[in-house]
Amino acid sequence: MTDTIHRALLFVNGEFPAPAKVIAQIRPEDVLIAVDGGLRHLTAHKLTPHLIIGDLDSADPDAVQRLQAQGVVVRQYPVDKDETDLELALNAALEMQSDQIWVVAALGDRIDQTLGNIFLLTSPMLANTDVRLVDGLREVFLIRDANTIRGKAGQRVSMLPLNGPVHGIHTAGLAFPLQGETLYPERTRGISNRLTAPCAHVSIETGLLLCIHQFSESSERSDG
Repeated sequence: MTDTIHRALLFVNGEFPAPAKVIAQIRPEDVLIAVDGGLRHLTAHKLTPHLIIGDLDSADPDAVQRLQAQGVVVRQYPVDKDETDLELALNAALEMQSDQIWVVAALGDRIDQTLGNIFLLTSPMLANTDVRLVDGLREVFLIRDANTIRGKAGQRVSMLPLNGPVHGIHTAGLAFPLQGETLYPERTRGISNRLTAPCAHVSIETGLLLCIHQFSESSERSDG
């Protein structure tokens, strides 16, 4: 393991609908972190984590013991704690000086956990780190000043303001452009935009803008 970790992948115990698309992008130099029960996603694909972290109430104890015997670092915390296992894992990834973090399988039918994972993105400690929730079908990330969305024309992009209005939004490469405009949490204007090129650029002046990028190309009507 090198002194400076460029990318860490944190595997969470959520739904993982398209694992092959994520596994195919893992690089030899990536650091793999099993977040408690998220260890199952790694073992299912014969991947060895560099770190197992959490209270381990949902991880397979036999797998944990076997990997620990092989030299994998295990950080176990009490079940009754203030932080979620994912928050502990994010702190660990930052300790490794990761400048990019993928949180894998952090979305699913537990809406409380899903929302908690999304709101973790707003933490000031992540302000200088590119953190994305990914599951193979979509990526969810926060735009604090500017960011680039990479994909294919036709893919859906939704932008939602968090913690209040987002002012001074400029976009390029999206079907419905914004030029210095404001999105409000109580309005749905940012839902279901589309990429018109392989790359789109979004910049904002103030606020926190959540971006949800669907990898499947879609032209169907929105539910709204």
